[in-house]
Amino acid sequence: MENTPSNSYTPPPDKAITHRALILAAIADGTTSIFNPSICEDTLATAACLKKLGVKINFLKKSLQVEGLGLKGLKEPAGPLSAGESGTTMRLMAGLLAGQDFNSVLTGRGSLLKRPMARLTEPLSAMGARISSQNGLAPLKISGAPLTGARLKLSVPSAQVKSAALLAGLYADGRTSVTERFKTRDHTERLLKHFGAKITISGLTTILKPGPLSAGHITIPGDISSAAPFIAAALLSDRTLLIKNVGLNPSRLGFLKTLKKMGVRLKIKIKKTRPEPVGVIQVFPARLKGVKIAPDEIPSMIDELALLALLAASAEGKTIIQGVTELRHKESDRIKTTLLLLERLGIKASFKTDSLIITGPQQIRGGKPIETFNDHRIAMAAAVGNLIAGKPVITKGASCVRKSYPAFFADFKKNFH
Repeated sequence: MENTPSNSYTPPPDKAITHRALILAAIADGTTSIFNPSICEDTLATAACLKKLGVKINFLKKSLQVEGLGLKGLKEPAGPLSAGESGTTMRLMAGLLAGQDFNSVLTGRGSLLKRPMARLTEPLSAMGARISSQNGLAPLKISGAPLTGARLKLSVPSAQVKSAALLAGLYADGRTSVTERFKTRDHTERLLKHFGAKITISGLTTILKPGPLSAGHITIPGDISSAAPFIAAALLSDRTLLIKNVGLNPSRLGFLKTLKKMGVRLKIKIKKTRPEPVGVIQVFPARLKGVKIAPDEIPSMIDELALLALLAASAEGKTIIQGVTELRHKESDRIKTTLLLLERLGIKASFKTDSLIITGPQQIRGGKPIETFNDHRIAMAAAVGNLIAGKPVITKGASCVRKSYPAFFADFKKNFH
């Protein structure tokens, strides 16, 4: 790392990895300690579901202790399991429950009840799962049924659906293979290996053989998606930023790769590699230029679209972000809410077919209230926009950041006051 004066920032623990660690620890043999876990609305929803299935989870000062029940140890819940508004909880728990020998109901609230579930239920049904939905939406009723390993080809690039199929595969008769169109985040595969699963990966195909898991202690790295607003803010305010203890999983680095294409100079140093790469990132001020982003790049930066749009508005030239249709199915219709965010900030953008198009540089005027639509990523992007807007921005519903990063505004103010 260069000896350049830097703001220093450590992001909160990774939410996606915490979800997966909780679930795998619950069905492993033995007790697992999860150090530096993400504690937010979404991960607490996963923990609550597991507790209702008979799993003991002890919340200690700096860790979670999960007493694993083994593959066959979960108990039938007394009532419906609520995923809250967590899509990860809903989809991963569906995969886990599909292989049990009891019945269960998975429900949620808010926007989660409007998110499509057919993309989840179809591959699980192909393995023999008996799942019924409400016209393709949650709640999901899951009836205990024997599963058979299958060769699955996912039509939608979704790490959550892939993970659900792999979790179900732990309970299937025979091996399960999952082939993706594009590479998506691979935290589940890495953690399955960490917990002793028989898993192999070749290109876009993951093959899993059923079998028991063993307890495997894990320390959760900082969340790169939570760090992304701080990176964007540093670039838009011409500051150098040093990010410590951050997860550097290659399947999550699309945002950083795009920034490099836009002319940003980054220094990345990996300090640890297993089960997840962890290290530091140093971000230096840069003159941004417009870029073209291909559909196969989107899965590795699925959480950063609104931030990229803000950066594109400050870049010289046209930025085209292709293949963004999947973003219609996040906490909000994130294409629509990103366009509304930009419009309220005074930024002109257009959406054609499957592409978001922004030509810069444009002045970020601000001065208008912004609605988050209960989407934490939009709330964070609005805070970044407000940092450089000509007039202050009032953000409605900003408390939705509790979903993933309860201390976001306190940390943001500390770094960009």
